[in-house]
Amino acid sequence: MNEFREELLIKLSIPIYAVVIGVEILYSYLHHKKYYSTKGVLANLYLTTLNFSLDILVRGICLAVLWYFFQFKFFAINVEEQPVLYWTVLLFAQDFMFYWLHRVDHYCRLFWAVHVTHHSSEEFNLTVGFRSSVFQPLYRFVYFIPLSLIGFNPLDTMFMYAATQIYGILIHTKTVGKLGFLEWFLSTPSHHRVHHGSNIKYLDKNMGMVFIIWDKLFGTFAEEKEVVVYGLTTNINTYHPIKMVFHEWKNILNDLKKNVSIGNKLRYVFGPPGWSHDGSTKTSSQLRAELKQKINSNG
Repeated sequence: MNEFREELLIKLSIPIYAVVIGVEILYSYLHHKKYYSTKGVLANLYLTTLNFSLDILVRGICLAVLWYFFQFKFFAINVEEQPVLYWTVLLFAQDFMFYWLHRVDHYCRLFWAVHVTHHSSEEFNLTVGFRSSVFQPLYRFVYFIPLSLIGFNPLDTMFMYAATQIYGILIHTKTVGKLGFLEWFLSTPSHHRVHHGSNIKYLDKNMGMVFIIWDKLFGTFAEEKEVVVYGLTTNINTYHPIKMVFHEWKNILNDLKKNVSIGNKLRYVFGPPGWSHDGSTKTSSQLRAELKQKINSNG
């Protein structure tokens, strides 16, 4: 049954991707928007291929860990008796756990080194949704362990993650404006454009996959108000297949070579991206504080 669901999901998603990407490419071409470039699309496909291949290799191990914790579940949830409640709660619970996975990826440099590949594109189009964090499958399942303990079948959890990924990919677009009342609780294209912005006001904002409510609850929400500048605060300016994946790891190693204390070396690895012992580089919080101070002094 689970294999049938996975197969059905793939069969449904492929034509959806083909149609919406085709329409966006056509729209971009006809309106001279230049949303797409050949190198950008090929880079996105390359990164998702690496991610998908690794995901397949480690999926058995990840499921085994989730099944191990499932035997210690606190509740016995019967999906056959209450299917609507079961799948609805799983949707919200899985998205909640993904929010914290995503947040840690942004606030801990070790994991940012993995996730940065997804943000390194200076373009923003539907294929950027496939620009995967290559090594995320190695640790993503850890965030789903609480779902096993709650009583959700690990196969159902992985299926729900795959389903929400489809939605997550489809909000990587500039062709859709704001969506009215949906902006209150869903992650929309407008919200996700903010997430991919290198604007100081937008850094580390809007990290929900399906729902924006987590960002509003935990202080990571920002509304799209100014024109979004896509990419990183310092762009990598390369499509080199190795550098795209490992450039931040190289930066970490360079920082570890500095003549600083063990505590500072640990901060270079586990602290927020941009942290430096001498202030030569800044975290997103420091950049926002500086911007606020500048606005106040000019006001």
